[in-house]
Amino acid sequence: MKKLNYLILSVGCLLFTGCDLIDYHPYDVRIEGETDINAHHIEQIEAACLGKDTIRFVTMGDSQRWYDETEDFVNHLNLRNDIDFVIHGGDMSDFGLTDEFLWQRDIMDGLNVPYVVLIGNHDCLGTGEETYHKVFGDPNFSFIAGRVKFVCLNTNAIEYDYSTPVPDFEFIEDEQTTRADEFDKTVVCMHIRPGCGDFNNNVDRVFQHYVTGFPGIQFCTAAHEHRVFEEDLFGDGIMYYMSDCMKNRNYYVFTITPDGYEREIIYF
Repeated sequence: MKKLNYLILSVGCLLFTGCDLIDYHPYDVRIEGETDINAHHIEQIEAACLGKDTIRFVTMGDSQRWYDETEDFVNHLNLRNDIDFVIHGGDMSDFGLTDEFLWQRDIMDGLNVPYVVLIGNHDCLGTGEETYHKVFGDPNFSFIAGRVKFVCLNTNAIEYDYSTPVPDFEFIEDEQTTRADEFDKTVVCMHIRPGCGDFNNNVDRVFQHYVTGFPGIQFCTAAHEHRVFEEDLFGDGIMYYMSDCMKNRNYYVFTITPDGYEREIIYF
């Protein structure tokens, strides 16, 4: 009887004094720490790049299950002092779990430069889209660095049933003229590229028509396929550059100058 009483007392103490040990359901969207990250970091990017005629940025993506590799990426990039910002091409999470977003956010917060995160198809699973909204913001967004507009899009049509416009052509069309006096060049960023089976390829050429409507379109970036891949997908001179997954330990560095752009793949 004494042993039973001791057990009950121990459990009671654990419940009342160890509440921090209780975890919520993995799809419970309770967010600790910073939220609305993209908006906060866009303010930093635009302020730091204002008036610059040359910008240098990194694209990477698909860090969903490679935490150590992503931390190594952060440490490797922090050895440089010539990068203005980082674009994460999506798939921070594997199963849309809240903790996956928070773990990846905390790793990316170690960067010495601001970053933004696109939404990936894995990020739409479960309650992942809701978590993405809280932690990072709207899945379609844009910002201007120097005189270059970056248009960042949700292209994860595989996760939707046509109840939501993916891609959102109204948003894309509006971005062609919004803040038109502030940019001369454009880069369009997405997780899934046209032509990939997970894109809504019923509208791939419509999508490209809108892409070509942006002033000074430079190129497009994507991720998703877990490999480095470069191609002029529509034969119209607009290159698509696909970032690898973090497992393979590499990332792109792009430099946009008044005379054009350069790219480099960095291994770490």
